Amino acid sequence: MWFKNLQTYRLAGEWTLAPGALEERLAKHPLQPCVGLNPQSRGWVAPATSPQLVYAQGRQMLIALGVEQKLLPSAVVKQTVDERAEELASRQGFKPGRKQLRDLKDQVIAELMPRAFAKRRSTRAWLDPVSGWVVVDAASPARAEELLEVLRDAVEGLSLELPELAQSPGAAMTAWLAGGNAPGTFDLDQECELRGNDQTKPTVRYLRHTLDGEEVRKHISEGKLATRLGLRWNNRVSFVLTDKFEVKKLRFEDIEKAREDAATLSPEEQFDAEFALMSGELVALLKDLEQALGGTPVRAAA
Repeated sequence: MWFKNLQTYRLAGEWTLAPGALEERLAKHPLQPCVGLNPQSRGWVAPATSPQLVYAQGRQMLIALGVEQKLLPSAVVKQTVDERAEELASRQGFKPGRKQLRDLKDQVIAELMPRAFAKRRSTRAWLDPVSGWVVVDAASPARAEELLEVLRDAVEGLSLELPELAQSPGAAMTAWLAGGNAPGTFDLDQECELRGNDQTKPTVRYLRHTLDGEEVRKHISEGKLATRLGLRWNNRVSFVLTDKFEVKKLRFEDIEKAREDAATLSPEEQFDAEFALMSGELVALLKDLEQALGGTPVRAAA
């Protein structure tokens, strides 16, 4: 259940929906099997061990968007179209034109789609009305926006915005590397990416490498800027911050201990314990990270 990548958004207005009210709205759009010619279906699925579409601890909530997608390999479509095109050419005495090929492809897709295998995936989001965060566990903004698009359809008037930061993450990370240390509760880890601004975009990556040496500072003096930086927070969480304010490779140092402690618990109790630990750590981590970049935390909703 542990989040691995964070796409972060701020609630632009007050969140007034209780978990039960949100459950009712999401229940109107559950994930349905992808049937017929539809290549994809989207809808809400249970994010936890229970069948409910909204998992809640107090005002902290967890939801999950499910996506079912038909798998129709392009190579299979092309092979079938080529075979049909050869048959058509032998019947009419000349090769089919572009329009005929397009029609053949549409016909093949229509025939194969209902028999295509379906693959399911899910994306989870953590809603924290108290601190004003909506955080999607997704490696890319596009995957996060997929969930948010369906959430906006379910929650009328939902307004989200990116965190307001006084300093860009790229400029801040570059300054931290140049100075050889990170601010406050953060420490430099052993991963970074530096990229130049000219047309060739020269890029240098460090992995499992100390970052406080002269070599890194030399690249910065030559004009390269940090686009990714490994950080540790309070010696409890490690992650990679990007210049887009994305959090990657998130790892909680207490995962293994939490799993050992929860070995005798039921799956439901274990999920409760892990969510409480994760959400508590993320609230404090995001607050410190936002402040390190000059942001102003959102006032808690009433």
